[in-house]
Amino acid sequence: MNRKASLTRKTKETQITINLDLDGSGKADISTGIPFFDHMLTAFTVHGFFDLKILAKGDLEVDYHHTIEDVGLVLGQVLSNALEKSRPIVRFGDNCVPMDEALSRVTIDLSNRPYLVYHFPENLRVNGDFDAHLAREFFQALSVKGAFNLHINSYYGVNEHHVLESVFKALGRSLHMATRINDALSGDLSSKGVL
Repeated sequence: MNRKASLTRKTKETQITINLDLDGSGKADISTGIPFFDHMLTAFTVHGFFDLKILAKGDLEVDYHHTIEDVGLVLGQVLSNALEKSRPIVRFGDNCVPMDEALSRVTIDLSNRPYLVYHFPENLRVNGDFDAHLAREFFQALSVKGAFNLHINSYYGVNEHHVLESVFKALGRSLHMATRINDALSGDLSSKGVL
């Protein structure tokens, strides 16, 4: 089964090309102009066992917001397009990942019902230009364009890098679980008969 998709999106603020293979081996080729974001997306890819290539150019001189949000929008659409070739799937994914003092859980439902729940430790210190608030913009865009329920619960942690890395790794692992083919089904996993 060919569960690959690609998309290029150009606006006055960003130019983004993404190629995704749901059945890859964890190969990441990520260039957004935001090194920490590249690091997080690489962790997501490796732990999701996807092959993901992202080339993004944005108005970083303004701020990181446009690039981060637009990468989420394009990745969500690419994921949705790849999943159109991939039914029936497990649909649900859940994973909890520690990273030193941080522990985060990500639960998803590939349901065609976009919704984001986002909980982070209240004591989290912001260090640097990429923070948990910008990450939220990425996750919101991803869940809306990917049309899935995304619950992110970071239980604790004081180092923002560790907290965010535990989230991105858990997201990759949860998405890998949810996108697997379910041979026991003849249609979508839904009492309605359709997602």
